[in-house]
Amino acid sequence: MIKAVIFDLDNTLLDFKKMKQRAIIAAVDGMIEAGLQIDQKKAYNQIMELYETSGWENQEIFNDFLRKSTGEVDHKYLAAGIVSYRRARDAALTLYPGVKKTLITLAKMSIKLAIVSDAPRREAWLRICYLNLHHFFDLVLTFDDVGERKPSPKGFKMVLEKFNCSEEEVLMVGDWPERDMEGAHQLGIRTIFARYGDTFGTVESGANWDVEDIFEIVGIINSLNET
Repeated sequence: MIKAVIFDLDNTLLDFKKMKQRAIIAAVDGMIEAGLQIDQKKAYNQIMELYETSGWENQEIFNDFLRKSTGEVDHKYLAAGIVSYRRARDAALTLYPGVKKTLITLAKMSIKLAIVSDAPRREAWLRICYLNLHHFFDLVLTFDDVGERKPSPKGFKMVLEKFNCSEEEVLMVGDWPERDMEGAHQLGIRTIFARYGDTFGTVESGANWDVEDIFEIVGIINSLNET
């Protein structure tokens, strides 16, 4: 009997990749409009590389970019980049199709809902609240709450303890096999791969189920709970 579902956040519930790409492009354009002499495509690639090496939640990314590209942080360009980034980020922050319908349906089925995310607490909650998801979840665990990043099973274990559920009563939904699937499988939790949010071109997810539409989760649970 499935009693709870654990979701990853970025690229599982919301399209983090699209949001990040559009926000970075806007930031570069903002700095160029402010007078910074840079090539747009080259600057975009440099910022993406900095994110990839320093982490996607790096709050000093434009400081780092300006130091690397110009040798100093000119606060006119910094401010222009940050303002443009934030405006574009908020405009591009969207849920995948069917997310709210799925969460509403699961809630009506009395399924407990949790998020386990590697994002910092503040950033995760900003995204959750901006998208009006905060009323759906019984538990939200971020990196600041868990203290370890996936594939550590610690966050999943905390959910089992909070919900008083066994591993057989919980499903994990995520987009990153090496983190989401592996971490859950260490505890014997069955997994669903969010192929619609895959950014790695994954061929074999290692999950128990792959879904192209998040609402497929409802059918999976109904099938399991009928047996």
